[in-house]
Amino acid sequence: MIKANVVVEFPEWKKKIYNPEKYLQKKFDKLKKILKLKNKNLEFSILLTNNAKMKKLNNKFRKKNKITDVLSFPLKYITKNNIYIGDIAISFEIINKRSRISNFNYEFDKMWIHGYLHLAGYDHKKNKDYKKMNKKELLILNYLNK
Repeated sequence: MIKANVVVEFPEWKKKIYNPEKYLQKKFDKLKKILKLKNKNLEFSILLTNNAKMKKLNNKFRKKNKITDVLSFPLKYITKNNIYIGDIAISFEIINKRSRISNFNYEFDKMWIHGYLHLAGYDHKKNKDYKKMNKKELLILNYLNK
């Protein structure tokens, strides 16, 4: 099972996705079919926030005093049946702006998948890693939206 502890800090999120917890759980139920979890439950947190909070978090943890779309904070905490893999924060305004030429849910899916892959150990510091991560993102995104 995959479970996200969803914290909606910025109320505009619920104008676009009425029940983010339920929305994500449906996606996770579909996603678990292609992930091999070996009888473990994956858990992480998602903070749905705004640009101001993202700028503060980015400055505090990455020493970059600017807004960003998604931040991931990997952490592996293992209990008998569960693995807590970390936290993700996503900015509403950036997703909303991108959705003007696409779709809000699609842009949101891209961001939480990107964040999830960082929690799972992927990065994009080198070009070959970017290609590998991007390929995995697109594979998951296409699978969840077919």
